[in-house]
Amino acid sequence: MRFEIQFSGHKNIRSNHQRTIEITKESNLTPQGDCIVGVSATSSCADLPQELKDKLRDPKSKVIFSIHVEDHEFVIEGKGHSDLILTHSEDIVIRKSDFICPRTLAVKCDKASDLIPRDMVSLLRNPKTKGTFTITVD
Repeated sequence: MRFEIQFSGHKNIRSNHQRTIEITKESNLTPQGDCIVGVSATSSCADLPQELKDKLRDPKSKVIFSIHVEDHEFVIEGKGHSDLILTHSEDIVIRKSDFICPRTLAVKCDKASDLIPRDMVSLLRNPKTKGTFTITVD
C-alpha cells in the first residue's frame, strides 16, 4: 500500500535531529522544531486511511518512506508496531527509537533528519518549495 502527502518548505527548517523526522499540517515553525522537514502537510496521522493504519500496526510490516524535493530523494526504512496510536491531528513523526505517542507513524527507522542531504535541506528552507512524503507498507 502506498500513500502520498504533499508539504511545503519553511525558512526555519533545520533538519538536524538525530532520532526523528517530522512533517506537520501547521504552517508556522520555530527554530526549535529541528526534526521538522515540511509544513502545511496535506495529512497527519489522524488523516491516514484505516487500511494503512492497520498495516502500520502490524509489527511484521516493513515501512519505506521517501521524501522527494525537486530532483532529490531521501529514503528511510522503518517498522510497524502493534501499539501505534496514529491519532494526532497535526503531525507525523518517524523515529529511530521505539517510542510511541499519537504522533508516531513508525519506529526503528534507519535514518533521522540529520542525515538528509544539506542541498535538499537548503531547498526546504524556501517556503515556495514543495515536497512529497510517500509512505509504502509491504
